[in-house]
Amino acid sequence: MNSHFKPVLSGFEHVKRFWDSHRQKVVAKVLPGEFYVSKNDELITTVLGSCIAACIYEQGLGIGGMNHFMLPMQKGVDPSNAHSLNCRYGNWAMEFLINEILKNGASKRNLKVKLFGGGKIIRSMTDIGVGNIRFANAYVLEEGLDLISHDVGGPWPRKIIFNPQTGQAQVKKLRDLHTDKLEKREVKYLHEIEQQDAGTDIELF
Repeated sequence: MNSHFKPVLSGFEHVKRFWDSHRQKVVAKVLPGEFYVSKNDELITTVLGSCIAACIYEQGLGIGGMNHFMLPMQKGVDPSNAHSLNCRYGNWAMEFLINEILKNGASKRNLKVKLFGGGKIIRSMTDIGVGNIRFANAYVLEEGLDLISHDVGGPWPRKIIFNPQTGQAQVKKLRDLHTDKLEKREVKYLHEIEQQDAGTDIELF
């Protein structure tokens, strides 16, 4: 293995990482339903449509992480009323990420949050991006977390590149991306969540 690849924290061995020769850093790629926490000098990236990614870190401690989640569509519930009490997937995505960062030495009162995503790219559905954004904002507020910045909504997908050591996040709006592929991925992921929701034992991560 390339000498640049430092060992990952326990539990994140499945997350794909690659060497980015342009940025001269290892990059971990987070897929829908995944999250990743790092103490290494590496980057975390994901591509978002209507999903949300929260980048959470403690500045000065050099630890942080990113999740990537979408709320299931609840029958008969207006997505604009999405709230943390009835959106367990968002809850889990946030709690798993925060707990893992705290487990590695961070303090909750020092955590900083950046939120991205929630675009309207699934044309055939109600705007679930709105529900995802409202959930994420409600969660941050209820938990008393420090929201530093956000780039959410709009009709385009985004690529996020996050440095967990510095907290710096770069957002590239993919205005030219042919969104069909991303839309299909999100619809498939949403159906998977709903099937899991209908089952008894639910494993997201």
